[in-house]
Amino acid sequence: MAGTSPLVVVGDALLDRDLTGHADRLAPDAPVPVVAGCTGRTRPGGAALAAYLAARDGRDVTLITGLDDGPAGRTLRRLLRPWLEVVALPMTGALPEKTRILAQDRPVARLDRGDGRAREATAAARAVLAAAPAVLVSDYGRGTVDVLRPHLRGRTPVVWDPHPRGGPPVPGTRLVTPARAEARTFAAPLTGDRATDGTAPQAASAATELRAVAEEAAALLRHWRAGAVAVTLGARGALLSYGEHPPLLVPAPAGHHGDACGAGDRFAATAAGLLADGALVGEAVERAVGEATAFVGAGGAGALAGTRGAPRSPAAPPACDDPAALVARIRAAGGTVVAAGGCFDLLHAGHVGLLQAARRLGDCLVVCVNSDASVRRRKGEGRPVNPLADRVRVLRALSCVDAVAVFDEDTPERLLSRLRPDVWVKGGDYAAADLPEAALLRKWGGQAVLLPYLDGRSSTALMARAGGGAS
Repeated sequence: MAGTSPLVVVGDALLDRDLTGHADRLAPDAPVPVVAGCTGRTRPGGAALAAYLAARDGRDVTLITGLDDGPAGRTLRRLLRPWLEVVALPMTGALPEKTRILAQDRPVARLDRGDGRAREATAAARAVLAAAPAVLVSDYGRGTVDVLRPHLRGRTPVVWDPHPRGGPPVPGTRLVTPARAEARTFAAPLTGDRATDGTAPQAASAATELRAVAEEAAALLRHWRAGAVAVTLGARGALLSYGEHPPLLVPAPAGHHGDACGAGDRFAATAAGLLADGALVGEAVERAVGEATAFVGAGGAGALAGTRGAPRSPAAPPACDDPAALVARIRAAGGTVVAAGGCFDLLHAGHVGLLQAARRLGDCLVVCVNSDASVRRRKGEGRPVNPLADRVRVLRALSCVDAVAVFDEDTPERLLSRLRPDVWVKGGDYAAADLPEAALLRKWGGQAVLLPYLDGRSSTALMARAGGGAS
């Protein structure tokens, strides 16, 4: 990924350390692991990590942050100096430091010290903000954003990465990127949800969780008066809401057991840089999910300090030719049923990408296919090109498809009412209009979502090109 547009990052810097060793016994005086053979690494943290990652993308980055002249402050300056420019704000107290203790690359404890806060804005910081072409706010609740908030109102941020201890985004922010736990905390006063730990009840289905996230994102978007809200969901990717239509769920391209530390900063830095380059919000979020996933797969922030994580192998899909039996089995086991629909006349890369992404959302994928008569009514004479038996056979050959169900009506609503999937998926080309199935899914607690669609691929376009070539 090569950046082009300059970026100004505003937020609270930290100094992060990892002490990594191995643990194979407990201490004799307490039931705690003994971590031996430790090696130490130091790296930028907080807003400094977001700025550092954006600079490593090839961008011209300026970081405005509170910074002192103590040992931690001097170390952080040395780490950042080769990569970016720092505009330091005066602090009260010492720069915060966070030290993780890891055994076998897994955190077992964290030590925090330093309670420094930015004290006031400076003329240099105000001048940089006034000239900034794009701003990423990385608010860790330690004063930098507070002292610069009046000047941020006149310099609308492209991305705001919030923190429960920080303040709200300024109105007009183009994209706000809370993590799942943060979104739940922020939205609790707006939705009446008293839980603020960011976890859903154990019995809640994936669809219930998705619906909750969608409602929280829409509520936050209205409350913050932002252009869009993208709630990051860890291994599930991110849910992007514009408030009016069904949200866009951007799945992670792969699952990893790697170190997730810093993934939110990687996401925010990528999205902010792409928006600065002129990308659309949906494009920026999709790329940011991919970059954050790769970041975790490579070991997360720990990889910057020499640690690595191990990738996870995806679970094999259960094979089943009976959609109803499959749904019953998955539901009895407490799993999540995902369904997707379409004609799938000439199967192409856009279809395959959509179905692969849909399968990663749950424990099985049922594809609902229009019958030949249904396709003919929708597409006209001459369609489908491939008869139903061929279309079903090709779909069943895909490893991401667990079952295929056929409907003869113009819409799959009767079939959906029988299957009652937890999640209903359509391609992102429906983003401009409400999904007619969304209201139906809500009747049994399901959630309709949009997935990014591979641009420029369609059966109609393929037929047109084939016809042109044949002539």
